[in-house]
Amino acid sequence: MKKYYKYICIGVLLISSFSCKKYLDITPDNLGTLDYAFRNRNEAENYLYSCYAYLQRMSDVAGNPGFTTSGELIYSNDLDNYLGFNRTGFNILRGTQTSNDPGLNTWDGSNGSYSMFRSIRICNIMLENIDKPIDLSAAEKKRWIAETKFLKAYYHYILFKMYGPIPLIKDNLAITSSTDEVRVKRSTVDESVNYIVSLLDEAIPDLPVAISNQALELGRTTNLIALSVKAEVLATAASPLFNGNPDYMGWSDRDGKALFPSAYDPSKWQKAADAAKVAITACEAQGIRLYTFSAPATIGKLSDSLKKELDIQNAVAEKWELNTEMIWASNPAFSYQGYATPRLTVKSSINSFSNPSTFSAPISTQELFYTVNGVPINEDRDWDYAGRNTLKTGDQASRYYIKEGYETIKGHFAREPRFYADLAFDGAIWFGNGRINQDDAKNPLYSVQARGSDGLAGPKDRIRLNITGYWPKKLVSYLSIYDDGFQQVDFRLPLIRLAGLYLLYAETLNEVNGPTGDVFNYIDKVRFRAGLQGVQASWSAHSKNPGKYSSKEGMRQIIHQERRIELCFEGQSGWDLRRWKELQSVLSVPLQGWSIYDSESVNYYRPTTQFIPVFGLKDYLWPIKSYDLVVNPNLVQNPYW
Repeated sequence: MKKYYKYICIGVLLISSFSCKKYLDITPDNLGTLDYAFRNRNEAENYLYSCYAYLQRMSDVAGNPGFTTSGELIYSNDLDNYLGFNRTGFNILRGTQTSNDPGLNTWDGSNGSYSMFRSIRICNIMLENIDKPIDLSAAEKKRWIAETKFLKAYYHYILFKMYGPIPLIKDNLAITSSTDEVRVKRSTVDESVNYIVSLLDEAIPDLPVAISNQALELGRTTNLIALSVKAEVLATAASPLFNGNPDYMGWSDRDGKALFPSAYDPSKWQKAADAAKVAITACEAQGIRLYTFSAPATIGKLSDSLKKELDIQNAVAEKWELNTEMIWASNPAFSYQGYATPRLTVKSSINSFSNPSTFSAPISTQELFYTVNGVPINEDRDWDYAGRNTLKTGDQASRYYIKEGYETIKGHFAREPRFYADLAFDGAIWFGNGRINQDDAKNPLYSVQARGSDGLAGPKDRIRLNITGYWPKKLVSYLSIYDDGFQQVDFRLPLIRLAGLYLLYAETLNEVNGPTGDVFNYIDKVRFRAGLQGVQASWSAHSKNPGKYSSKEGMRQIIHQERRIELCFEGQSGWDLRRWKELQSVLSVPLQGWSIYDSESVNYYRPTTQFIPVFGLKDYLWPIKSYDLVVNPNLVQNPYW
């Protein structure tokens, strides 16, 4: 991995040397540098890693709109890039974005993001020069071409998700290109998707199905990754945002060409379903399966409750090479565990640099998770939804989830295992941070003390605070220790894992034919691992709407909530909610937390509004910076900006 990171650093330097502030960079005129970069196999391999450079940035979730603009997490407005964390993405929901100054601007590469057009140009340079190294074997050449085409497709896909119809940079423009040639136009939605899929189809046959040398190559593209991305691209294209969206009807370019499809096309869902099934079959053939935790000898006895919690938490926080479920993960490691961990000890409470504890889940995220009966909390006829914020004391039955004898609220009891695996809250039990023996009376498991400034995890000032009282526990390895020395055990945040692919397949099948047997089969695989009954059994026995799953519309709601729960905090829900055209509804209510400065439970558990999100119809697509429209008059701005 040290050798791999060295190549990445070289790649970043190469990218920097090729930067250009003009609209859409063109081929650099320093051809001598290119000849040197491709003079032999080793130099060309270094350049290949420069094509991967943006993927290295994907581990920094601060620049991922799917993570920061989903409403799953919020960030204090008092934290101005605290400890180097760029809060630009989180602040987009506060209405900071304008067409003069877009946040997370992947078009130009500014305001917390990086230019995808620059990355695409580097991929094109790689493809243009791949024949130059005379000592490059034919097999490696095929693989490198395939990797580069995959990356080129993926960078186009990121732009497509953010901006919709985009210019397709199939080849780099020559240095002698005319002004008219440089002023590229936006392609249509269908043209954009077809080109991305064509690149993936060209890449897939020549990619390895697995990485055999994980010490040096883990993180490079595989056949399974490309197949899974293809399914995701096609599902995005089939979704309401891009498939017959009435809000974009009549939107055209300067020549009058319609940029969005004029009508809904149901066949797009079938293409997505077919692609998802191919990806699943290929993944399962390589032994990829839903993760379950295998306890090391150091843990000893483990209750069923905690075992199930670790099945769920470690499906994300397990090392990539040990995670049976992982298809693709960010690389290098996720670097924000200290932001997701409540302060559990006196030493961590003092040291805010290693344990800032500032990633905050609003109450709406907490209420997304099911009851223990596997249905939404407002649908469960056996669960006290109206009294969910009344006080209740931790009992022995819940002792592995909530501290016994501690006063919290009824809403924290009788919830599904993913609730306890994903979230920490006042009074919650924390398995880990150096205490992994559940029955050690001398060193019992930690409980979160969040109420008021006297609580270890409570606010110390206007900076060192979690503004809601909920932490994304899922984003922390149970082996990491935030106390003396702050020993972080690294993991890589999933980009695609098998549970997500199963749910994507269930979603696409439901859109094709409604709730058929395979729809239930694949969603229930994920639910069973989470310790729940299947959809039909749960809704029939516990829901106020027991027949909800029998219609396409009802099943759609179930699948969407299932994906939001299963993939919570993984940078996926923000993209899903956009393509479903549901993000505006999710963000139509204030984002609230508890009254964190109050020490008494009766006062602490009062919902307090942190801010009211700013998200309208125009925000489904990013604005192109106004300056770019002046430089290139062939471009048209996205609707409503």
